[in-house]
Amino acid sequence: MTMLAVNENTLQTNLKQQGVTLVDFGATWCPPCKVLKPILDELGNEYGDKLTVLEVDCDESPDAASEFGVMSMPTVIAFHNGVPVEKLVGLRPKAVYENLIAKYM
Repeated sequence: MTMLAVNENTLQTNLKQQGVTLVDFGATWCPPCKVLKPILDELGNEYGDKLTVLEVDCDESPDAASEFGVMSMPTVIAFHNGVPVEKLVGLRPKAVYENLIAKYM
C-alpha cells in the first residue's frame, strides 16, 4: 500500500483500528521529509495490507500536528490498533522503521 495523504479532517477516519499505521508528519519544503517519503513508500509496498502509511502536511494541517505534539519534521508516529505507541523524530535509517513495524505486527 502506498502512502495516503490525509489532513486533520480525514486523519482519524484513516487510522486503522487493527494493525499498524505509520503517520508521517512533514512538509513539502522539508529536505529530510523528501528523503523519508520514498523509504515509507517502499515499506508500504513491502508490507502491503499489513501496514497503513499516512502522510500529513503540517503546513496544511497544523491542528493535527499540534494534537500529536509534533515539534519538528519529519516526525513519524506509530499507531497500533488505533492508539499512538511510539514517536520517531527526525530522519532515521530504513531499518529503524522496519524494527518499529516488526515490534507491533
